[in-house]
Amino acid sequence: MLTIYIQTNGQEARAEEALDPAWLAPDSGVMVWLDLAAPTAEEGRILTEVFGFHDLAVEDALEASHFPKIDDYGAYLHVILHGIAAAQPEPATKFSTHDIDFFLGRNYLVTVHSGHSRSLERMQSLCVRNERVLSEGPVGLMHRLVDGLVDNYTPEVEALEDRLEALEVEVFESTDQRIVRHILGLKRDIGTLRRVVTPQRDVVSRLARREYPIVTEALAYRFRDVYDHLVRIADEAAIMHDRVTTVLDAHLSFVSNRMNEIMKVLTIFATIFGPLTVLTGLYGMNVRLPLLPGGEASQFWLILTIMLASTGGMLWYFRRRGWL
Repeated sequence: MLTIYIQTNGQEARAEEALDPAWLAPDSGVMVWLDLAAPTAEEGRILTEVFGFHDLAVEDALEASHFPKIDDYGAYLHVILHGIAAAQPEPATKFSTHDIDFFLGRNYLVTVHSGHSRSLERMQSLCVRNERVLSEGPVGLMHRLVDGLVDNYTPEVEALEDRLEALEVEVFESTDQRIVRHILGLKRDIGTLRRVVTPQRDVVSRLARREYPIVTEALAYRFRDVYDHLVRIADEAAIMHDRVTTVLDAHLSFVSNRMNEIMKVLTIFATIFGPLTVLTGLYGMNVRLPLLPGGEASQFWLILTIMLASTGGMLWYFRRRGWL
């Protein structure tokens, strides 16, 4: 779907149905924001035929899932950033991201994404009510969009933190075998967060350092604020990754210790009943054994006494060695 907003010489912004190539001239006095949501093949041709973007940049924009990066093509910048997808009901599939491509020129901004984007939709509803949104130029508009993208990270990171805290408690109280699946699912989500935030932090850092002449000093300070936010998120992701690894190690250690306790009890029972099995097997043979006085009745009680004495002796020895 194609959405166009323009502002001429700082006047009131308005939506347009079609794009006029004359607006793209640097001296036209028109600020253009073109948004392509899940573009069709025909809409995608606008990027090459009207704007004249490089084929490789257009190919990246129309394909899904690229890591954040920034490329300088001289007349424009191609920036790929990631936004947080809306939370899903199922925690195991809660965290996901979607990439948004920005083509930043002197008097235009083109955004390309695969579908729903909360930040872009919110800015579209705002730009027709507040002329400052477009009057600050394409870089100012891009800052607003990027700032909105990064702000949406906060509740999702907090949700990951809550899941981690719940697992830290559950790992020592629950014997549910599914807890390993929950831990590994959380570790996967945190790993996804780190893989996205770290390169995204570096991209915003380049904008904040004014590596590109199109970014003014005033807007560089704004990007620096976004960069600081991404640094905090990256640090939190690194800490959470270490914590979830510790939780997994603690769970495996807990399971191993529990298994050792079970094996200790079973080993004690096997050790106790081993001699008893020998005695009952030996004196259960259909031949008369020597060295036992008396008849069959007295021999039975004598063997039973020997079995009880050996059991008591082994239990006393195990306790003295600290095995019980």
